Amino acid sequence: MAKSYETELPLKAFGWAGTDTSGTLSPFNFSRRENGDDDVTLKILFCGVCHSDLHTLKNDWGFTTYPVVPGHEIVGVVTKIGNNVKNFKVGDKVGVGVMVESCQTCENCQQDLENYCPKLVFTYNSPYNGTRTYGGYSDFVVVHQRYVLQFPANLPLDAGAPLLCAGITVYSPMKYYGMTEPGKHLGVAGLGGLGHVAIKFGKAFGLKVTVISTTPNKKSEAIERLGADSFIVSNDPEQMKAATGTIDYIIDTISADHSVLPLLGLLKLNGKLVTVGLPSKPLEVPVFPLVGGRKLIGGSNFGGIKETQEMLDFCAKHNITADIELIKMDQINTAMERLSKADVKYRFVIDVGNSFSSL
Repeated sequence: MAKSYETELPLKAFGWAGTDTSGTLSPFNFSRRENGDDDVTLKILFCGVCHSDLHTLKNDWGFTTYPVVPGHEIVGVVTKIGNNVKNFKVGDKVGVGVMVESCQTCENCQQDLENYCPKLVFTYNSPYNGTRTYGGYSDFVVVHQRYVLQFPANLPLDAGAPLLCAGITVYSPMKYYGMTEPGKHLGVAGLGGLGHVAIKFGKAFGLKVTVISTTPNKKSEAIERLGADSFIVSNDPEQMKAATGTIDYIIDTISADHSVLPLLGLLKLNGKLVTVGLPSKPLEVPVFPLVGGRKLIGGSNFGGIKETQEMLDFCAKHNITADIELIKMDQINTAMERLSKADVKYRFVIDVGNSFSSL
């Protein structure tokens, strides 16, 4: 007889899981492995809610295996370490992001680009040693030490949690594509969980930052509270025409289906458009503006562990956090409904530590 999710591994765990494409989460008993020699066990205190959690719950990308426990913006406190663990101790505040394992031997892993490893194991919904990974909508997690991050002392745990995905997803391409030169002009397309952090990074790097959005009523928020320098309503032809050829780089955080042609028109000669959103339909790439302006369209996913730690330290130095709404675990379904309507400023974070009576 097959073992159940509750008994296939030694340690009993509790979380909330989705069981079908409805996207509805409910309480779920399952099991995790014992802490091995190279492992760190952490009690989860907070977990961010990423838009990819919603996509995975609804199987929008076609590779969800149910039941699924989402959550890859995990912050907690170390409760146990293995014999080979030297960089963490019980009581440390730590984070776990989008991945929990890679081959550690391929060219990408050797360059600290584990996030591009062909054998990458995601924090949830990935096959792993005959079982599956379950994420941070749960009471604790056991992770190989290589994939655990030190959380800087002055970075708040709740508002810092989304940095482990939203933060690194915009930081990594900004660094790689050279979108960090002080005085240059950065466009941020889309003002949501990723976009609002991109504004903060842009200002910390010394860039002029313009937000590009379809929503005019976000202008005061973008400029007065988040620190952007200017705002373009992308479906206003006059505003778009006036801004033609004025921006050095654009980071496109939009996850809805959209055209990149208007964005390319905003770029200067040699401009770069880097997309980090994941629309469900392929983007159409118009060739003439690329050729005519020697422009580049690039992409990027999240970052490797070394770069993610660098990003956390950068955030601590510049007092960068996500803007969050803190919720309890039993509010998650309402939060997911709101997230599907983009009704959040700008990231939900689950107060896991105060949500489960067993903790």
